[in-house]
Amino acid sequence: MIRVEEIFQDGIMNTESKIVPVLREGVHIVKMVLYRVVKEGFTDRDPPMEEDRASKLAGAVVNELFGTPNREEPFLSFARDNRSSIRTEMERLAAEYPEMKIPLTDALRIQFLCDSREGFDDTRLLVQARDLGILMLERDLPLPDAFMALARRLGEEHNLTRQVHIPSA
Repeated sequence: MIRVEEIFQDGIMNTESKIVPVLREGVHIVKMVLYRVVKEGFTDRDPPMEEDRASKLAGAVVNELFGTPNREEPFLSFARDNRSSIRTEMERLAAEYPEMKIPLTDALRIQFLCDSREGFDDTRLLVQARDLGILMLERDLPLPDAFMALARRLGEEHNLTRQVHIPSA
């Protein structure tokens, strides 16, 4: 099992590294996929959720899970007024979207590594994900290249990214 300290000590993620912004892009891909999957789940329910509410609620769930609240209106008011619904949907994530547990586990851990590298050592989001049954504790910490491969594959599967082939010279 790879520990956080090993990634830092091995120089994989040193302060001068350009890998942190790249890894954050991978985290954003996972967040976009989660948003899309959750929003589709809301509109596929019986009865289906109204499109605007589904969009806002899916966004609020993703933002709350990753600790990135939207401070702009009308999203700020929506999150404040719908705290109970957001929490309920977060509690349903692990059971309703088990296929997202691996990407979410890896993305939340990578986000923690990136934040930690930038001086923000807060395990609150990892604890929250564990308590929600999302964080797979038995899963090894992904190496950067493995995480980016997972994020790219997930993005391609959900038509958010596409593979570009560059011909050799």
